[in-house]
Amino acid sequence: MSQLHYALYTGCTAKQSTPELLSSTLAVAEKLGIKITILEEASCCGASHLQDFDEFLAHVLNARNICYAEKLGLTMITICNTCQLNSAMTKHALDSNPELKARVNEKLAEVGLEYKGTSEIKHFLYTLIDEYGLDNIKDKVTVPLSHLNIAPFYGCHNIRPSELHSANKENPYNPTSLDQLIEALEGNPIDYSSKNKCCGFHVELQANRTSELLAGNALVDAIDNNADIVVTPCPLCHLKMDTYQDDMGKVIGRDIELPVLHMPQMIALALGCSEAEIGLKYHISKATHLTKKD
Repeated sequence: MSQLHYALYTGCTAKQSTPELLSSTLAVAEKLGIKITILEEASCCGASHLQDFDEFLAHVLNARNICYAEKLGLTMITICNTCQLNSAMTKHALDSNPELKARVNEKLAEVGLEYKGTSEIKHFLYTLIDEYGLDNIKDKVTVPLSHLNIAPFYGCHNIRPSELHSANKENPYNPTSLDQLIEALEGNPIDYSSKNKCCGFHVELQANRTSELLAGNALVDAIDNNADIVVTPCPLCHLKMDTYQDDMGKVIGRDIELPVLHMPQMIALALGCSEAEIGLKYHISKATHLTKKD
């Protein structure tokens, strides 16, 4: 296999609130022989909040980020569902609306950039499945996850709306990509009804109780189906489900204690990456035991 090379759009969260996501992503890429160029110039995607306030500014911001991948001639990969959605929304809008594209490029010209629409935007999950290949990942496993029942939690923005994610070939009502990845790592994916639900992150401030119910119900569903851990491809889902378990338990009326891992952390475990690279010490939910040897 020739070496794959991607432009990594880290987003904000992986560099600030969840540094373990970035370290494990880079460790996995190194183990798999994937070359990563981080888009250091890139900025926030708007996090689905700027989009509500100023849609045009959000398009300019995301187009600017995409331009840096275009200058490298590389596919832009993301490690956050919300970053993926907002970047894909801008690409779709500009590629299908020449007038909007021209207006955005008028603003980008002020900083010497031009959006052309030449770079694909893809979440790391689908890059690994579609371009690296599950069989190739399986061949790299040194620490099989066969002792773990793993609950895949897809989140919203990687699978909805369908028209923005058609290339993923994912059914939003019955997604399978994470399940397939878990199997490639020799883990045991559990099937539970909440795996494609919302975690509630984006309504945390506006409707706190609703947010706690959404995340708490999903975790309880995973627990009741004998999950040892939850894994998600979205750092915002991770923040909600890892950090607020005590609060969720009070709202739900049950004790909730379940490790929640970022997708690259799960892969890093199976590939034998170091504890520092995996970064389980940063978690609020207890997860450090997952790297301990018996």
